[in-house]
Amino acid sequence: MERNIRTGSEAVRVVKMRIENSKLVMRRRRGRRAGDFGFTLLELMVVMAIIVILMTIATSRYEATITSAHEAKLKTDLAVLRKGIQDYTLDKECGPSTLDDLVTEKYVSQIPADPMTRAKDWVTVEDDISLSPEQSCNGISDIHSASEGMSPLTNTAYSSW
Repeated sequence: MERNIRTGSEAVRVVKMRIENSKLVMRRRRGRRAGDFGFTLLELMVVMAIIVILMTIATSRYEATITSAHEAKLKTDLAVLRKGIQDYTLDKECGPSTLDDLVTEKYVSQIPADPMTRAKDWVTVEDDISLSPEQSCNGISDIHSASEGMSPLTNTAYSSW
């Protein structure tokens, strides 16, 4: 192993150079002004504008996702309730008179709230349509949402689903 040992004037010169370099660094640090340590107002404004643009995009996508989720829930609830009405009518040979008949006879576990109105205010349709030749009376034959809103995705009224 070889060591680089400096002696005499060579060692003094290296130490002086290191001292001068550290003084130069110290002078540079002291020479800065207070305004050199931050961001300019223009840089901050550009960053804020970018953040606002990104938040606007994120908010619109979030609202579209929420609407899509509510619509999917509405479609699922309508399908379950319609299946319950159809099964009840075929089994009892008479349509249910109210939606609560589906719950008491255990065709559905509970009547869900309409995701668009957030209430259990479904619109029931009673027709003279018979699902089987043995059907002796009529009752509820279909169900729709009570919402008066329009789907932004399909441009149809929720009450027509």
